[in-house]
Amino acid sequence: MFIGIDFDNTIVCYDQLFHNLALKRNLTPKNLPISKQAVRDHLREIGSEDVWIEMQGLGYGPRMGDALPYPGAIDLIRKLAKQNLPVAIVSHKTKTPYGGPPYDLHQAAYDWLNAQGFRSDTSLKSVEIYFELSREDKFARIKSLGCSEFIDDLPEFLTASEFPTGVNRVLFDPNNVNLDNEGYKRLQTWRDIGTYLLSEKARLHVQ
Repeated sequence: MFIGIDFDNTIVCYDQLFHNLALKRNLTPKNLPISKQAVRDHLREIGSEDVWIEMQGLGYGPRMGDALPYPGAIDLIRKLAKQNLPVAIVSHKTKTPYGGPPYDLHQAAYDWLNAQGFRSDTSLKSVEIYFELSREDKFARIKSLGCSEFIDDLPEFLTASEFPTGVNRVLFDPNNVNLDNEGYKRLQTWRDIGTYLLSEKARLHVQ
């Protein structure tokens, strides 16, 4: 059993961060839902796509330290690692933003992970981390690692024709906005993901 996990919007929750960034610049109404997607949709509706692109660079770059992990995500990764289950974080992440200042997004992500204990915690230090520059490279990494399970927040990624075969796919859907699909197991919380993964471990052990 080898568990692969996406990073942005799967382990890291940006909802409060982007909400705060938008409010500070008076870009969104105060009653807008606390959601990264709500901020993005509002800015696009008012014709401010360029502002959204710049804000993404800021949120994924120098302000990433203000983002929080989804509840239970780090605890579950630590629990899996303590059980000697191989875990890898595999993310499609460009080195710099598509627009705005050329922040080092990879370094910002590593700094965030280090702040969560991935350098200092004995169990978390065993987790492999890969930031791939393209979606194709992410597919290739999942295949080369031999992942038996992969967790991601994008249904279009999990159901893509290029996705490696033989991998159990889990869609992390915290806002319950996606439909069920035979191509993946849809779960809304990291607690549910933990229950699923440990049941898979038990099933594989029995076999």
